[in-house]
This record gives sequence, structure tokens and C-alpha cells, in this order.
Amino acid sequence: MISARLIVAAALAMPAVSFGVDQELPHRGGYREEARVERVIVDAYVIDSSGNPIPDLTLENFRVRVDGKPIALESVEWIPADKPEALPLDEMDAAGVSAESSVSEIPPGRLLVFFFQTDFTPIRLIGLVRMGIQARRFLDTLLPTDRVAVLSFDSHLKLRQDFTNDHDKIRTAIDASLKTGAPPEPDPDSAPSLAREFDFRAARKAVTPEKALAIISHAARPIAGAKSLIFFGWGLQIIGGAYGANPRDIRDYQEAMPAIAAARINIFTLDVTDADYHSLEHVLHNVSDLTGGLYIKTNHFANLAMDRVRRAISGRYVLVFVKPNGSHGAHRIEVGLTGRKGEVNARQYYVD
Repeated sequence: MISARLIVAAALAMPAVSFGVDQELPHRGGYREEARVERVIVDAYVIDSSGNPIPDLTLENFRVRVDGKPIALESVEWIPADKPEALPLDEMDAAGVSAESSVSEIPPGRLLVFFFQTDFTPIRLIGLVRMGIQARRFLDTLLPTDRVAVLSFDSHLKLRQDFTNDHDKIRTAIDASLKTGAPPEPDPDSAPSLAREFDFRAARKAVTPEKALAIISHAARPIAGAKSLIFFGWGLQIIGGAYGANPRDIRDYQEAMPAIAAARINIFTLDVTDADYHSLEHVLHNVSDLTGGLYIKTNHFANLAMDRVRRAISGRYVLVFVKPNGSHGAHRIEVGLTGRKGEVNARQYYVD
């Protein structure tokens, strides 16, 4: 199994786009030997036919391919919802892992990002209001260790609430996300904090949801561990719309995808459009697939859609493999099961 030290070390040493990890390994002789090892960390949500997580898989149950070639996993670890992924800082020091970095807080449990794409077109507003109600009800299912941040995008990106387990603050932020008012000042009591690395100037200038996702990801990257982003949205490539992506859509998308991977964000899209089909849904579906989340329509049975996300994120696997030698750029990851049946939702790419 992967050690918590490795997870923390990966978060501390991960460069902007690649997945290099600087490990400091304690040596029995009383000194440390430094080695540069590049690893890829993939967060996988594995569910059964009923949508419930499968918690008892081992390394032998996973098969991984990179650019079509089989690759050996170094480790696999199951992280249940009520457990932190990493060691507290005092335990890190005792274990011989340096805590000197921009990561000053270790999340006590899951990190959930609520991202609302606000719109007052009736076909979208109806769904937004409906899913705002579901989001508030969802809070009642959370654990004390969970932390939630709330952001919204209308004409630009707004940080409505930094990570907190205060449900009153979260509910207030959800209500505000369905409107277009100015966001509050950053919450000084938040831990961990998105605001610490959040580019507020860029957020005010963001004109696409892809740019908003990039800004969120850049802010989340220094925070240790995985993050589940629940996207209450209706579309990407909104400038080009039904005619396809325009240059701004493409540029912002190309910034967002490596940033999402580096921040270890899985996107669970709850499509709020009040229609059985619309022209923007295929892009939403594709982004959820690529990042290892789910795409779910909410125009029928909104409560079941929210519950499906709740069950899916109630536990995950952390897969680690050594990056194969080869050319730099974007690489395809395929994760499947062997010897067991189940649906694997895992990030399908990395960039180095």
C-alpha cells in the first residue's frame, strides 16, 4: 500500500505541469539519501452496478496502461470518506518527511468544491434552483471531517466561501451562488485555504468557465490530497456555443486541463439544464470522463442524481506508478479492473 508520506511528498514537490516527486528517504545509518523519482498519482472512484463504492480491491485487481502500453502499479491505497489522506504535520516530522512548503495544512478528510455556473435563462435557472436545494440537503450527509468550498461563475469567477465545515456558512454561499452579487471577503477561519493562492484579479477577468476551472485548480494545487469538484453547470465552450469552440474557449481549456490534473481534481458534473438533450452536454460529459468523475443529468430525479454523487465519493483509491520514460507532453491513462467487476472513474491523462 502507498504510504501517507508518499502522498504528502508528492503534493509538496509536484511542479507546475509535470508530476515529479522529490522524495527524502530516511536511511538506517542516520543520514538521508535524496533521490529524484517521477511518479504519477491517480485518484480512482470504483463503483458497483448499484453505484456504491467497492472498498476491498488490491493492487492485483487494477490494470493500467499509459499510451496503450501496460504499466506496473507501484502501490494502491483505499481512502475511505472518514479518513485523512495524509499525516498531520507533527506526524510528518516524526516520520522524517519535511513539512517546509507552501502546504501548511493537511485536510482532516474529504475536500469538496461546489462550483455553480449561474444563469437566468429559464431552461437553466429552474435546474439551478432545484440543484441548490439538493446541495443544501447534501450537507446533512457530510462528515465532521469534510470541508466544502463554494464558488460561482456568471460574468466572472467568484469565491463565495473558502473551505469550511460550517454548514451555515456553506448554505449562505450556496444561496449567494444563485445570484450575481459580489462575493464576501475571504473567510479568515478557513483551513485549508483556497484564498491563499487564489488569483482574485484573474477571477474578475475570467470570461469562460474553463478559465474559472483553471484558476480554481491553480489555487487548489498546493493543498495536499485529492479534491472532488461538484459542478452544478450547464455548459463549456460557451463562447463558441453550438458552433464549436472558439480560440478563447480552446486557450482556456488548454490551460485548465493540466491544472486540473496537477491539483488532483475529479469533476462530477450535475447538468442543470432542464432538457433531455442540449448541444453543450457532450463537452461536459467529456471533461467529467477525462478527469475521473461522473456526468449526470438532473432534469429528472434530481435527488437521485445528487445521491449518486454522494455514494460515488464516499471512498476512493490512490494509484501510484512510476512515470515511464519517453517524450514529454500529454499522455493517455487507461485504468481498468481484472478479476473483479466494477466501473472505474479515474483521470485519463497526465501532462509532463
